[in-house]
Amino acid sequence: MAGRAIELRVGGQSYRVVTTASPDDLERFAAMVDEKLAPHLAPGRPPHPNAMLLAAISLAHELEQERAQNVRIASRAKVIVESVMNRIDTTLGAKLFDRPTAGDR
Repeated sequence: MAGRAIELRVGGQSYRVVTTASPDDLERFAAMVDEKLAPHLAPGRPPHPNAMLLAAISLAHELEQERAQNVRIASRAKVIVESVMNRIDTTLGAKLFDRPTAGDR
């Protein structure tokens, strides 16, 4: 699939991007970068590359925190599921052995 040109605005500047990605996604991503960039912009001036770098680092930091949180949640969920499964196995095992057999009736 051939890419199409999309114009995005970040930090008051227009950027033309050729992509196969969804325009809506790219506009949403550009808005996220713009939000991170805003505190580092001088009014009425184009964004300095250092400001763009700070915005990128800030977003990368947030991404890393989210990934770490996902790992912690997945690990905790695994422990809980294993615990529940062990309890179920134990309960079912006990009930199977507690049932009277045909000779006990």
